[in-house]
Amino acid sequence: MPCCENTACSSNFPGASRYRSVLWIVLGINMAMFLVEMIAGLAAGSASLQADALDFFADAANYGISLLVLGLSLRWRARAALIKGMSMGAFGLWVAGTVVWHALHGTVPSWATIGVVGIAALLANTACLAMLYAWREGDANMRSVWICSRNDVLANVAVLAAALGVFGTGTGWPDIIVATVMSGLALHGATIVVRQSFGELRRADENVAFPASS
Repeated sequence: MPCCENTACSSNFPGASRYRSVLWIVLGINMAMFLVEMIAGLAAGSASLQADALDFFADAANYGISLLVLGLSLRWRARAALIKGMSMGAFGLWVAGTVVWHALHGTVPSWATIGVVGIAALLANTACLAMLYAWREGDANMRSVWICSRNDVLANVAVLAAALGVFGTGTGWPDIIVATVMSGLALHGATIVVRQSFGELRRADENVAFPASS
């Protein structure tokens, strides 16, 4: 699921150029899958696909922030993370509203669409995971990116389980349950990111007002 660490990594570490290239690639993959899953989720009436699309968007934002904050100050990192957190929260609320709408209308989504798109999402996240494997033991920012990608694979498995559940029960409840859990995790992650961002902004202001003596 969306990760909450926004600590910047140094732009001068060994392999920085390769890491930056990999981040651009996985960012592109995640944005493409966000669009694919959102369109498919709306067309199929699937709340879980829309929730997983939210996950791809949040990860794309995370990768983008990781690129932007390489070597930047705490203040800029915190501002970027605040935008990310607010975006995550907005999409989380939107998915939550979608869940309620589908539950009230008794929507039965297309299990075939959920399954096909879910498999594509699983393959995309597995590819990202493989590309980021070399930096799984890096600094806090690198490690958070790796953990996010690893958790995304688990989320994709949950979406596939929703497809099987819809197929087996003939109802939309498995899809709604998975989407509810994913939306809740997104909102929880957004809360953590926003809270941490405000804390870092306060620390940045304190450092300006009371700079440490050399």
